[in-house]
Amino acid sequence: MTSNNNNRTQGGKAFGLLKAQQEKRLEEVNKEFLADEKYADVEDFEEKMASYKKKFMEFDLNDQGEIDIMGLKMMMEKLGVPKTHLEVKKMIDEVNGGCSDAIGYRDFIKMLLGKRNSIFRMILMFEGKANETPTRPAGPPPKRDIRSLP
Repeated sequence: MTSNNNNRTQGGKAFGLLKAQQEKRLEEVNKEFLADEKYADVEDFEEKMASYKKKFMEFDLNDQGEIDIMGLKMMMEKLGVPKTHLEVKKMIDEVNGGCSDAIGYRDFIKMLLGKRNSIFRMILMFEGKANETPTRPAGPPPKRDIRSLP
């Protein structure tokens, strides 16, 4: 039993190390984009880049610095717009020009910052709005009697 606990602890440390390395690599890419004068006029650019990094890390299932078909499929399902395997493959090809079966972080950022109208970009943009909690009226609902009903 102690051996099993040690394996879990080591596995957890390895996972944490992979995540830390990945975050460092993505942060270096973010710094490149933040230093690029082409994006100097983008509103709240630093916050957007941090948000993009977080979203990318969430769906990079193998911590290799790219979102593969399964990661993108899971992302689309979580966003409430499930896609078939072929649709996901087409989305990846649209983003990276058909170079691979995954989306690298640079391509991910370029897609989100680019002028091209991508379904993936639109979905991510509206996901933030959908996650905002609507304001509810405070207190209990007003008392009504049966005569006030239409």
